[in-house]
Amino acid sequence: MAPLVVANTVLVTAWAILSEVVLDFFGLGDPTLISWGTMLYNAFNGGALLNNHWWLVYPPGVMVVLLLVGVSMVGYAMDEIVNPRLRRR
Repeated sequence: MAPLVVANTVLVTAWAILSEVVLDFFGLGDPTLISWGTMLYNAFNGGALLNNHWWLVYPPGVMVVLLLVGVSMVGYAMDEIVNPRLRRR
């Protein structure tokens, strides 16, 4: 039972990261804290893409995607290792 809890905790962590980024992007987070969502919020509010300032938008966006994909891959790998139904394949 404990290994399944650990595998699910990793997957829930990905959702927590995504939730934090989305809430900060919508301006619902603490503006004094630095996060990728706040960076994206400030870039879009400042018209970064309209002014061809892509370097304000792409790095935090790419890092969020890479982090979420990495955490999800770790979670799915752990799930396949500890879940007997997935281990048989």
